[in-house]
Amino acid sequence: MAQTIETLPDKAKALDDADAVEAVLSDLDEELVGLEPVKARIREMAALLVIDKLRREAGLESSRPSLHMTFTGNPGTGKTTVALKMAEILHRLGYIAKPKVVSVTRDDLVGQYVGHTAPKTREVLKRAKGGVLFIDEAYYLYRPENERDYGQESIEILLQVMETERDDLVVILAGYKDRMETFFRSNPGMGSRVAHHLHFPDFTVDELMQIGELMMRQQQYELEPDAEEAFREYIERRVERPRFAYGRSIRNAIDRARMRQAGRLYDRRDELTREDLVTIKAEDILASSVFDDEAGESPDDDTLAPGNRS
Repeated sequence: MAQTIETLPDKAKALDDADAVEAVLSDLDEELVGLEPVKARIREMAALLVIDKLRREAGLESSRPSLHMTFTGNPGTGKTTVALKMAEILHRLGYIAKPKVVSVTRDDLVGQYVGHTAPKTREVLKRAKGGVLFIDEAYYLYRPENERDYGQESIEILLQVMETERDDLVVILAGYKDRMETFFRSNPGMGSRVAHHLHFPDFTVDELMQIGELMMRQQQYELEPDAEEAFREYIERRVERPRFAYGRSIRNAIDRARMRQAGRLYDRRDELTREDLVTIKAEDILASSVFDDEAGESPDDDTLAPGNRS
């Protein structure tokens, strides 16, 4: 008995969109070291959105899924980068009008006097409409210890918009995991509107080495073998100190190594070879205050230690 196969009228378009999403996911794999649980969850969400689009084009019932998210983890673990990639995916599939991310903190949303908060919050929402609103350290919106704080007013506006305008805006709330959990317990209405919770794990030393090497390749620098050993030791020491921000701290360390290299090369700038210009030496790493025992528990390599540390 012959079978009739019903084809989807716009299936080719949907599959083209799926290919474009796959390209974004591939970029995410290449640009971000580690974070396998996060990448797997993003891939699952993308798969749901692609299949939902195919269902709509087949005339099947498919309600728009809730797309509000929380990203939890330490600073420098890739949350902002993933938000940008998520915006690309949502735009490719028609869930947001523009592949844009508006990144804000409490100061952008909450005013300092009566009548100031609502206009500030609504202005931010207006800028983010059609894209993604990324609220970093979102728990600072709620300060119950201060009776005259206006953060609750901003939260109430956000709650309303997240429900009534979810076709025009995706909100991502970001911050430390424990503080975000406390925030949701204190504001259950906010937690109920967020469907996707992604936790960004800390990078290992090996992963931080890979991140550093990737950043250097992108800027056309190379570590000589001794510098590679010094850089690993730098990471092992720095990760144990206060205010370490993973990828962000690695980028800062590379910038400082570049400055030291430039200072080392400057006096003989008329005779430099290409190899000189691209090579980071061990001394460019070892000059960090992290290696200075006298620096003790210096919280950050930005702090100058005794001598000519930089």
